[in-house]
Amino acid sequence: MNTRFSFSTIIIFLSIMSIQAQLRNVSYTDGNQQLEGILAQPKTILKHKAGVLLLPAWMGIEHNAKENATELAKLGYITFVADIYGVDKRPQNTKEAGQIAGHYKTNYLEYQKRIQLALDQLIKAGANPDKIAVIGYCFGGSGAIEAARSNMKVQGVVSFHGGLGRDATRNIEPIKPKVLILHGADDFFVPEAEIKAFQEEMNKTKADWQMVYYANAVHAFTHKDAGNNKASGVAYNEKAAKRSWEAMKVFFDEIFKTE
Repeated sequence: MNTRFSFSTIIIFLSIMSIQAQLRNVSYTDGNQQLEGILAQPKTILKHKAGVLLLPAWMGIEHNAKENATELAKLGYITFVADIYGVDKRPQNTKEAGQIAGHYKTNYLEYQKRIQLALDQLIKAGANPDKIAVIGYCFGGSGAIEAARSNMKVQGVVSFHGGLGRDATRNIEPIKPKVLILHGADDFFVPEAEIKAFQEEMNKTKADWQMVYYANAVHAFTHKDAGNNKASGVAYNEKAAKRSWEAMKVFFDEIFKTE
């Protein structure tokens, strides 16, 4: 009897957990390009209906993006995972991912447009347009910063181990969204000169910005499938991953607070 009760309890618990956040594919377009993002709808939506747009890393929508979207929805945030590349342009390996991501980094207006289209889908799904954050990982972290640079109507952006660079010929405009950069202290893929230039940019734009460094962390420190070879420059760091997630939550509490 006790065994059956325990088994039944587990099944019920898992069922409850499964409906805390429902994931579904959402089709939309950019001209003739078919896109397909993922909406994570919370079981219980926050009173202010805050929404989070999640920009995935260079491999596009994969396990890490889905997992993080699910966790955000469990916190009550209506969450949309953007499709930056298109349904027929998914990279099959890191070489292809580097080439495609590189295109959008160079052609940043195209990147900004894809981000805005995804943001429109998030609002269409019921998110309060006055309570929106954009977060991103690696390539997506660079995208989150682009959302701030283009002054999309969002309250704040969060970059997890994202690139910080910008073309020096670009105009520097005042940045309205608040900016949180969560950075691996040992990430040699982002050189010191790039960090310095970014910080100077933030000061020139009079942005409300923060940059948090995590000890012993390199690139992709939040990705559980990144391995543990820190010497390669890409590795998971559990402590940094947990601390950065908590920092994001505190940031959300600030930008979404009700007056």
